[in-house]
Amino acid sequence: MFVKKKEAPAPLALAPLEQPRSVAPQAARPPVQAAAPSAASARAKAASLFTQGLTVRGDILGDVEAHIDCVVMGDVKVGKLIVGPNARIEGSIVAQAVEIHGLIIGSITAPAVRLYGTARVDGDITHEQLAMEPGAEFQGRSLKFRRAPQTAPAPTAPPQSQTQTQAAQPAPMTPSASQTPYNHMPH
Repeated sequence: MFVKKKEAPAPLALAPLEQPRSVAPQAARPPVQAAAPSAASARAKAASLFTQGLTVRGDILGDVEAHIDCVVMGDVKVGKLIVGPNARIEGSIVAQAVEIHGLIIGSITAPAVRLYGTARVDGDITHEQLAMEPGAEFQGRSLKFRRAPQTAPAPTAPPQSQTQTQAAQPAPMTPSASQTPYNHMPH
């Protein structure tokens, strides 16, 4: 019923692609206006790839997805970061999402951080979500993002005398045993 026509092989790269021929003559067609690209038709941006054997001395900045599998001596600030198993980054990282397979020496700040089994991190991680697979090594502090509290306007109070102000101040707080370094207890 239908017969598929065999097409000629595609021309070599760098040669312009030919437009498909249509049955209707060109003169009979109305001109086509370029439509504004919609979100559904927009193509996804390709990730930036830094491969093994490369050494970057300096910062990497951009609102892109970056796959790093090399040595970076500088800060990295991108949209999404994937650190390959051969990567070593010596600097701070700021991203929306970070997946780590390699070595990081420095702080990491991202809402979502995932350490795979081959990951090694020496530095603090500030996050909303942190996932670690068995075998991942992490030396540093895990700090949760703190949302800024909504501040209400402070009520206005009449001025107090000096003795009332000193009596109203609370005693200085001392850190709990879990907050002091090495958990030393006073004797």
